[in-house]
Amino acid sequence: MSSDPLALGLAGSGAAKHKARRANRKARVGRPGWVTYAILGFVLVLSAYPLYYSFLLGSSDATTIARTPVPSLIPQGNFGTNVARVISADIHFWKAVANSAIIAVITSLSVVFFSTLAGYSFSKLRFRGRGPLLVFVVATMAVPTQLSIVPMFIVMSKLGWTGKLEAVIVPGMVTAFGVFWMTQYLETALPFELVEAARVDGCSMIRTFWHVALPAARPAAAMLGLFTFIGSWTAFFWPFIVLGSSNPSLPVAIQLLQASYFKDYSLILAGVTIAALPLIVVFMFAGRQLVAGVMAGAVKG
Repeated sequence: MSSDPLALGLAGSGAAKHKARRANRKARVGRPGWVTYAILGFVLVLSAYPLYYSFLLGSSDATTIARTPVPSLIPQGNFGTNVARVISADIHFWKAVANSAIIAVITSLSVVFFSTLAGYSFSKLRFRGRGPLLVFVVATMAVPTQLSIVPMFIVMSKLGWTGKLEAVIVPGMVTAFGVFWMTQYLETALPFELVEAARVDGCSMIRTFWHVALPAARPAAAMLGLFTFIGSWTAFFWPFIVLGSSNPSLPVAIQLLQASYFKDYSLILAGVTIAALPLIVVFMFAGRQLVAGVMAGAVKG
């Protein structure tokens, strides 16, 4: 073997350059190309067009829509007028907005908490009947919601909750999908060693859940809370039945804009656009944190 310092230096330099070329090649391979961005752009436009179409109709008027059902891609100047008509209509608009916000926030927080608690129990605690009970919880997802409407309405009538927000909040405080989602996530994201270490340090079961399991479940809990908020905000079927027109949620109030013999689509679509704006704001503020939390969980896992 040669001991010439110059030869060793050249060999080391060549190896370093080879490693640098391999790293650059891997970076070029991993970087998305224009095809990927084109597909993503097409999906983005396709996803955003229904909302933009609602905005186009909401900025028009009934006469123009009746004459040309397919609007031009340039918004008209009646959106502000239609929004004012929606707010001033006899549909209890601001009350409906407040009701939807209360329902969505409370339901999201309760689903995240109880689903994480149940997921922690199913994934990290060992008790008799754990497997069959989890299978039963998941199996309830196969039951159509329409089958439970009549029994639920009878129960709410007995409790005196018809027309009250409790009738919408309480049945949605925990979901089978949330329990399944958090169980699957905590099964792999939370090592048994952390739970055992907390128990050795003297933590009770509740403290172990609060200080160990809940922080580990934060990425999945953020996603579950976001999707639960969207589902609660846009829910129509059960709130329409149990709340009625006297104490409506926002989707129910928007439905009340339809007259018996005439539908002013400019008014209705303006209301739909207003109802979608809070969801866009939530995504703008929570989307980056949601992605960052998911990526942090993936790196830690």
